[in-house]
Amino acid sequence: MHATDPASGFDLRVAALEAQLLDAQRDLAELRSRDALKTQFLSNISHDLRTPLTAIITHGEILREGMLGELSDKQLDSVNGIIAGGRQLLEMVSEILTYAKAAADRLRLSAAEFRMHDVLHEVRAINESVTSKRAITFDTMVEPEVPSTFADREKIIHVINNLVGNAIDFTPIGGRVWVHVRQCEDRGRDCTIVEVGDTGIGIAPEHFELIFQEFSQVDSSASRQHHGTGLGLTIARRLVELHGGRLWVESEIGAGSRFFFTIPTRVDGPATPAHC
Repeated sequence: MHATDPASGFDLRVAALEAQLLDAQRDLAELRSRDALKTQFLSNISHDLRTPLTAIITHGEILREGMLGELSDKQLDSVNGIIAGGRQLLEMVSEILTYAKAAADRLRLSAAEFRMHDVLHEVRAINESVTSKRAITFDTMVEPEVPSTFADREKIIHVINNLVGNAIDFTPIGGRVWVHVRQCEDRGRDCTIVEVGDTGIGIAPEHFELIFQEFSQVDSSASRQHHGTGLGLTIARRLVELHGGRLWVESEIGAGSRFFFTIPTRVDGPATPAHC
């Protein structure tokens, strides 16, 4: 009987681990390559879809305005449906394009000074026709102590409008949606906190993080009432974090939802998330 050389056994185990590590590195490189291809595909297809969709909407608007002749009421309703559907698809394509940019780390801030009053006025105008049609009360309030904000105005509008759009979608006819902006401080840093609330169906606590995951839907069935890419909240959180803030939700089933996000009063670039 011959004794086994301990050093030889150790070398064999090290060699096996090194081989496993190389296999794992190759698998990881392949996954990253596939992810990059997926992101590039989403970006390319989004660009390619925007042109025909824009053409459909434009021609629909030409028909609606009577430039090619008067339309009957039924024809006008049909054309308005085409325009509304085209715009909804265009918004979804824009979401996919923004997601692709975020995934490729190509999102950049373009900071400027603006007033939250003006931002909420614009968001109200964007959603006025929908809230009026569904008899939803839409309240906005900016507390007096909120100063001018130095951040990327268009991205902040994107975040608020996404949250307001979701609130309207999940609030029944005759309900209420609101946006409340106030000032807070975190570790000596001035922040603005935005609350978007509704009296809608609410969200179960176990789904709080699920709704922020890419391509996720709480109700993923084909018969669900509310449709979308499943990217809206993913993008909203990414835009907030790009400013150095955070986005979260408080809700319960049947009692509506309240989404909150913070941004530093002055954003000079990506920063450490603030917590208010």
